[in-house]
This record gives sequence, C-alpha cells and structure tokens, in this order.
Amino acid sequence: MKKLFQLTVEGRNRDRLLDASKHEVRKYVARQRRAALPEGVDYWDFACSFGSTEADAAEVYFATLIGHMDAAGKAGSDAFFVSILGRPGVRKPKPLDSADSRSDQLSRHLDP
Repeated sequence: MKKLFQLTVEGRNRDRLLDASKHEVRKYVARQRRAALPEGVDYWDFACSFGSTEADAAEVYFATLIGHMDAAGKAGSDAFFVSILGRPGVRKPKPLDSADSRSDQLSRHLDP
C-alpha cells in the first residue's frame, strides 16, 4: 500500500481525516496478516516508509508508524505519505546454551 493521505479537505474535520487514515492502515495490515503464508514462512513482516511526500519518505518500524501519523497531525501537516509492503518473515531459533538450559536452571535452583 502506497498512499498520500490528505489532512486538509474542505468541509471535513482534520481529526476525523487523521482517524480515517489510521483506520485504513490498520485495515490493510489486518487483511495482509490474514493472507495465506508461503511455504516455509512463519509470519508477515512489514516494510514501512513515512514522510511528507513519497520523495522524502524514510523507513520506519511498523510499531512506530501510527505514532508518526499522530505527530504529523499535531504538527499541522497538510498531508503525509505512507508505504507499507508485506514481506514474508522467518523466525530464527534461539540458540541452546547448555549452561543456561531450562533443566540446568531448575536443577541449580533445587540443589542447596
């Protein structure tokens, strides 16, 4: 999803336009997460960009995207650009360290 959201529209409340843009972003992400995962993929990851225009959009973490949108609304921006692209993600297994394994921790805890 690549879209320029306008926050100044004749006859529309600025706060409602900001809320509508956040709703549209959340709706897109929810729809993407419901999509079938390709073989060997654990989850959907998102590559996000945010800026006042498409040309000056910088990469941001997905978790901070709504905060950037709120900040743009409070700063009085007329518009902002959001790009969200779903990409497959694979979780890396945690390394097993024999000294810190769960059974070793339990035995150290129980032994006086």
